[in-house]
Parts: sequence; C-alpha cells; structure tokens
Amino acid sequence: MSQGGRGAEDAEHTRRTARAGGSEDRGLRLVTRVALALVVVTPNIVGAGVVLVVAAWVLPLGELVEDDPGALMRNLVAFGAYLLAAVVVGSIWGHLRMRVPRAPGPGADDAAVRRHRKRVRRVVLRGPLRLATVQTVLWIAALVLFVLLNVFSSPRLGLSVGITVGLGGVATVAVTYRLVERVLRREVARVLNDKPPAGRVLPGVALRSVGSWALGTAVPLVGVLLAAAASLAFGGYTTERLALVVLVLGGVALVVGFLVTVLTAASTAAPVLAVRRAQRRVEDGDYDAEVPVFDTTELGLLQAGFNTMVSGLRERERVRDLFGRHVGEDVARTALENDVELGGEVREVAVLFVDLIGSTRLAASRPPQEVVEMLNAFFAVVIDVVEQHDGWINKFEGDAALAVFGAPTALDDAAGCALRAGRELSRRIATELDGIAAGIGVSAGEAVAGNIGDTRRYEYTVIGDPVNEAARLTEAAKEIDGCVVASGAALSRAGDEAQRWRVIDARVLRGREGETDLAVPREHAGACADEGGELLERTGSSGA
Repeated sequence: MSQGGRGAEDAEHTRRTARAGGSEDRGLRLVTRVALALVVVTPNIVGAGVVLVVAAWVLPLGELVEDDPGALMRNLVAFGAYLLAAVVVGSIWGHLRMRVPRAPGPGADDAAVRRHRKRVRRVVLRGPLRLATVQTVLWIAALVLFVLLNVFSSPRLGLSVGITVGLGGVATVAVTYRLVERVLRREVARVLNDKPPAGRVLPGVALRSVGSWALGTAVPLVGVLLAAAASLAFGGYTTERLALVVLVLGGVALVVGFLVTVLTAASTAAPVLAVRRAQRRVEDGDYDAEVPVFDTTELGLLQAGFNTMVSGLRERERVRDLFGRHVGEDVARTALENDVELGGEVREVAVLFVDLIGSTRLAASRPPQEVVEMLNAFFAVVIDVVEQHDGWINKFEGDAALAVFGAPTALDDAAGCALRAGRELSRRIATELDGIAAGIGVSAGEAVAGNIGDTRRYEYTVIGDPVNEAARLTEAAKEIDGCVVASGAALSRAGDEAQRWRVIDARVLRGREGETDLAVPREHAGACADEGGELLERTGSSGA
C-alpha cells in the first residue's frame, strides 16, 4: 500500500473510532473492567447464597443427614471455602480471559497493528461468552465437589445437593451473561463501528429469546418439578414443607425469570430503538445520522445496514445537491422524478439576460484571480435576486447569465416575476457591487423548453425568440440610466408589475426585423427620455 493509501486509511480509522468513543488500539477501559468484575462476582455470590439457603433450610433433607450429623457443618465449611476460592479464581481467570496485549508502538508495521486490532475485536465481541465459560466451569466444579462431599454418606443427599447446585448455576450464569452483554455495549460499539460485523458473532435473536425462556424460566421451574417428583417418589414432605418448597422455588423462578427476560428484552429493544431514533433524524433531513453498532446478532447487522443505507442516501443527496447547483433545483427535481427524454414543449416563459459591462477591459487590466472574485460576487447577486423571484439560472456564459421564469415550473405571472427581478437586480448591482455594472434585458413570449443535446450529454434549456430578444436588449440597456430594459412583449404579459414600467422608445434590434418597444422602470424614465434621441440614433444605425 502506498503512503497516501495508508494515510487515508489511518485517517478514516481515526475518524470512525473517535466517533465510537475511543481508540480500538487499546484494550478495555478501566471503568469497564471494574463494572465487569461487579456484574460477574455479585450475581454469583447471590446465586450461591440462594442455593445454600434452599439446600440447607428449604429442601426436606433432615432425614438424610440424621445418619451423618456433621453433614450440614461440613457443607457449610466447604461452601464458605469454595465461595472464597471461586471469587478469587474467577476474578483472576476472568481478567486474563479479557486481557488484551499491549498495543504496538508508533513504529510498528501495519501487520502488527492489524493483528492487535483483531485481538481486541475478538476479546470484546466474545466477552460475554468468555466470562460465561469461566462461571460455568466454576459452577460445574462446585457441583462435582458437593456431590462427592455428600454422595458417599447418602446417595440421595448427594443427588439432591447436586441438582440444586446445577440449577442455581444455570440460572446465575444466564443472568451474568446478560449483564456482561450490557456492560460491554460501548466497547462493542467501539470495535463494530470501525468494522461492522459481516455475520453473527454470538447467538441470534431467535436463540436469544428461546434461551431467555429456557434459562430464566424453565430451569427454575424444573426445580419445582423435581421437588414434586421427589415428594411422590420418596415421601418425607409434609404439607407445610411442600408449600414452603413451592413458595421458595416459585419465587426464585419469578425473580430469575424476570431478570433474564428484562435483560434480554433490553438487549433486543436497544438496537431497534437506536435505529428508530436515527431513522427519525433521516426523515427530518439529517443525512449525517448514524447508529452505533453495538449488537452482535442480526440486530447488529441491521444497525450496520442502516448506516450503509444512510451513507448511500448521503451520497445521493450530495450528488443531487451538486446536480441542482449545476442545472437548478427545479430542473434537477424534474429530472429525478420523471423519465428524461430529448426534445421539448412550447411554454409561455419570461427571460432575463444580464451581461457584464467592460468585461474585456477588466480581464486585460486585472489579475485573473481578481477577475474571478468579481465575477463570483456579481453572479452571487444575480442568483439571489432570480431565486427570490421564482426564476432559475439556466446557464452562465462567461460574463453573462440567462435566467428563465415559467419553466420547468409554471408561474401564474412569469413576466411580472422577471420584470420585478430586473428592477431589483439593477438596484442591487448599483448599490452593492463597487466598480461593476451590467446590462439587463427582459423579454417574454413562447419558447421551446426541454432537453437539448444527445442521450450521452444533454441539458435542459429554453430556445426561442424571447431568449434572443432579451440578449439584444442588454446592448441597449448598457447605454441608458439604470442599465435595465424590458420589451413591450414582457409588459403586455405582466400583471400589476407592468404599471411600474414605461415605454420610452421603439426600434429594430440587431439581427431582428420588426421593431421592439423598449421599456424602463418609471424611476429611470425621465433620464432615459432626455437621452432618447441620441440612443435612437446609435441603436437604429446598429440595427440597420
């Protein structure tokens, strides 16, 4: 990979990991490790305590320990010693299972960095399974220990204690697994946002839901069923004792089932809610919305897919924006919403043509950068005025611009809009652009509007007499006060705006056969009337 390619990849990686809340090059944060220790140790201590209470004081094991008076004390001592050892061993082992080697130094090669990131990713994504494995091994060891501790003195006692420990271990591990998933959510988001999952990492949504029922509800209820079966098979249960057993085991089933179900529901709902929130942002037009990918099931793929979709929408909107800037928003929208065909239709339109005065002199006397800046300032005013009056810029022609009113979007008073735009543009150029003047011509009439060119390259434009007439009117406009002239055709098609204009002359414009009435805003009509004779002489001779 080239230096430029590596630099772009590193920049993209930094941007993604920063958005996810951290750098993937480091391992788990300290606060995450502390939280993991709490959610792993606390449920197991509570679960072990519940198992002890149920085995020692709830189940009717009194008859079984009468022949071995030291059984209860022996089990209590073993319980205390094993619990202490399990907490220490589990904490150390869990820490080692979640430990990530130190990140490579600044001078490390790309292969070493990729290997380290892969290790971090593996540890984070398989964290719940790794810690659940540690807890499962410790509970299996406890089951074996307490069965061996009691089976030789009483096989039934050993079996009862073993079943109790086994059921308690399954329920406790299930709760711990869900809590670890919740604690690691930010870490999972950190690695998955940098590289979304290509497939499921852990059990999917369906298996998660079934497992929630099996581990949170079915397993505790199995204890109730076994207690009932033992009562039928071996007796020894008084009515009060059986009621106590059912109450305790049923209560444990309710509590454990509730915890596992709530944690599972939260794990399932959180990704969906995150996607829904981001979807609302997209609906409101925010195409920068992204979802942190923190789920390792199909829901994580949904989150990653949403981000991919939004990225496509963002790119499409960028292209649409660029398209609109080149051809105009109305034209772009029409092209995107309809099939594009070559050819056009006759439309009633108004045209405004504006041409910079003295552009050749400016280009010869000023640096190119300064000329470009002046043109940009000039066109910025032109675009602003035209858009304010519901027109669109059809094209820029060097130092000139052609604006169209009434196509592709029809207007009730296209000529009136063009005339108002001409007056406003004349005023703003005179007051806002120092050292810049332009001739403005306005005309109206029927023209062909449509896509001109070839299927390989075309543009939407208008062709017809109003376009030619507006261009010729700019020549006359450059020589009169106000620098804006409209044709009689534009006034005849305009509404109330026509009252603000006055016809001052009629002449044959260059390249045309018939006379054109020339109109100017009334505020300039007086000055233009004084110049009328001289103007007629100049433009008339040029028209001949």
